[in-house]
Amino acid sequence: MNQKVFYTENRPWGSFTVIDSGEKYKLKRIEVLPHKRLSLQKHMFRDEYWTIIQGKGEVQIEDAFIETGPGEMYHIPRESRHRISNKSNIKLIFFEVQMGDKLEENDIIRYEDDYGRIKNG
Repeated sequence: MNQKVFYTENRPWGSFTVIDSGEKYKLKRIEVLPHKRLSLQKHMFRDEYWTIIQGKGEVQIEDAFIETGPGEMYHIPRESRHRISNKSNIKLIFFEVQMGDKLEENDIIRYEDDYGRIKNG
């Protein structure tokens, strides 16, 4: 019987919790603190699907900026630059489904980062 390991990791912008994972998918619950944002980044080996649960913010996919709130859903294709920003005074919470061949945290290329974590490759 496969036993799944679930865990939470803190980040400068908030935290994420891995809820479920399989060979080619991973499900995370992501919390972005008020007025914080993730780095502008892309992934080479996975697509992401976001569903906003709480809060208001802005989603960037390539050069498109979209105001967002609860119930909104987004597909972020692999190799697309993207980020999410919390524009509210409460936590922005969304679910992220990752699908692809490599679902590791090191599959990230950062272009901009408010916390000094620029790392290409």
